[in-house]
Amino acid sequence: MNEKRSSRLSGFYDKPQPERAATVIEWAGLSPKDAAALDGSGGLTAEQADHMIENVVGLHSLPLGVAANFLINGREVLVPMAIEEPSVVAGASFMAKLIREGGGFHAHTTEPHMIGQMQIIGSPDLRAARFALLENKTRILDLANQIDPVLIKAGGGARDLDVRLIDDSPIGPFLVAHLIYDTRDAMGANAVNTACETLAPTIEQITGGRVHLRILSNLADRRLARARCVAPTASLAFGDFTGERVRDGIIEAYAFAAADSYRAATHNKGIMNGVDAVVIATGNDWRAIEAGAHAYAARGGKYTSLSAWGKDADGNLAGTLEMPMAVGIVGGATKVHPTAQAALKLMGVTTARELAEIIVSVGLAQNLAALRALATEGIQRGHMGLHARQVAIAAGAVGNEVEIVAGKMVAEKKVRVDRAEEILRGIRAG
Repeated sequence: MNEKRSSRLSGFYDKPQPERAATVIEWAGLSPKDAAALDGSGGLTAEQADHMIENVVGLHSLPLGVAANFLINGREVLVPMAIEEPSVVAGASFMAKLIREGGGFHAHTTEPHMIGQMQIIGSPDLRAARFALLENKTRILDLANQIDPVLIKAGGGARDLDVRLIDDSPIGPFLVAHLIYDTRDAMGANAVNTACETLAPTIEQITGGRVHLRILSNLADRRLARARCVAPTASLAFGDFTGERVRDGIIEAYAFAAADSYRAATHNKGIMNGVDAVVIATGNDWRAIEAGAHAYAARGGKYTSLSAWGKDADGNLAGTLEMPMAVGIVGGATKVHPTAQAALKLMGVTTARELAEIIVSVGLAQNLAALRALATEGIQRGHMGLHARQVAIAAGAVGNEVEIVAGKMVAEKKVRVDRAEEILRGIRAG
């Protein structure tokens, strides 16, 4: 692949779909097989799907877009995004373009440590049982590291054991043992769950209690992804809005989300628009990512913003995002889904940590796109133009009719199916 290539693809949005696809394929040096997986002609088959879940009757598709302009840790990246909502891919791409002027995104991750929980009920002396588990930590970790030799060979395995006393619950006090497990390039659910189930008899022998639930936690707060960026104030200006006005409006909008849980829920949903789209495109578990993100947002006892925005020393807009990011590039659907494999090749990622760094950067970009729209012209202006096309199609418009009907609805600020049908009848009657 050409290391001098840039993800800044001028005019990419205005190209016909086949040309966009061809551009991406050439840019990433994808094989015909990978190209077919991306365009749908060689993607997941019903037969493959039948081995993935139960009661398969068919396939369900989502649009697959590519966000351009991303510069992450000095590397040019085109980002595949699977999502049905208009304006998300365009918003992320445009914000990535602005952030390039400030040096791009800088992202890093912690070690891929997952938490496996074992609920211990019925120990006669909970505090003594807790101490006994901690005293036998080395033995327990050694046993855990005999379970998955492939993962151990890859450098993963059990790293630590924590034991918590739950004093107040609907069934009274009990213990929870946390197995800290390094899953390397896997998301790790199967490895962690298997380890917990294997350890259960030993835990029971040590504590004199009964191990009930044995399951990983999706609050993966030991497996964090962080991204930061700077948008030069001058780059934020457009139309009648000065850069300073846009910058301050974004910071004020962030402050609302930081202080109010009702606003934070929608604020964080905007972040997840970007995050989930990449997670889905790569065959990862978006429900796990969602659960972890929202639990992390409430870790202080109040649900709040995952991101933070302010001014740097030079007065430029500066943003950060930190959240759990348990994604993998081996195992599960990521390994068997042809489109997921092609998506990983498109981004050129070779580790799960690289993938997490891209995803958190996209989340920060999408957050900025939503805040900029809210703080200036309102969220509907750009969104409605794209939504109008969907409404036009729902009304029966085809070919060139779609743009004509959508354009008239946006101009009238009446983006409704009934109005689209009226416009369509007029076009066809004339």
